[in-house]
Amino acid sequence: MFVRSRWFVLVIVAALPVGLAVGQEKSDKPVQEKAVKVEKEEGCISAEAGKNLPKCPIMDEPVNFGCSVQTDDGPVYFCCPGCIPKFEKDKAKFADKAKAQREACAKLPRVQVKCPVEGKPIDKQSFAEIDGQKVFFCCKDCMAKYKEAPAKHKAALLGSYTYQTKCPVEGGPIAPASFADLPDGSRVYYCCMGCDKKFRAELAKYTPKLEEQGTVLNLKKIEKAEKEDAKKPAVEEKGEKAEKGEKAGKPEEKHEHKH
Repeated sequence: MFVRSRWFVLVIVAALPVGLAVGQEKSDKPVQEKAVKVEKEEGCISAEAGKNLPKCPIMDEPVNFGCSVQTDDGPVYFCCPGCIPKFEKDKAKFADKAKAQREACAKLPRVQVKCPVEGKPIDKQSFAEIDGQKVFFCCKDCMAKYKEAPAKHKAALLGSYTYQTKCPVEGGPIAPASFADLPDGSRVYYCCMGCDKKFRAELAKYTPKLEEQGTVLNLKKIEKAEKEDAKKPAVEEKGEKAEKGEKAGKPEEKHEHKH
């Protein structure tokens, strides 16, 4: 009886690691799925789409140009918003990687879209040749200010470019004045404003062209906002009709004139 009991205990103990392993495998799967979901929601670019993009100084993943902070040396870009607090907590730790990122960005195609002094849209007629390249401004006053203290505006100049140089619809060069600000906070540039309507009508079709250039959209947020906007005119029209009907149903007030 004792021998049988001992073997029975040994069998149970031997089976425990297998059961624990199976249980662990089952419990890990939802965690992994959740991690992937969070990564996508935060707007990370896939490795394939971002193979030609600079790397995030925190995660060493392709950058999303929509996630950035401005520093004294220019903007620093990240793969997702979650990396920004880590960088700001210890900038010195990531200084070398941030420098390497700026060097990589300098080799990318880019288009200046903002004035480095005021941050406003550029005027193609207001520019100056600086260090062998054209620098554009919003007005001639800003051009004069920049020339007085170029070092002061150097970091802002680096942040005045967009790396989205191609229209996601037609594929041609963008026009700096042709852009739209989407409900998720992203700015998309086009070759002309006629492309904005086409782009919004087929977001899923055109967004991969943006990802290749380092711009990620939150499609769910955009679609939700556009659905809400589509309802507004109907609601307003319904309210106007109800108001008119209410007025039509009221009898006209008769005023007596006293002599």
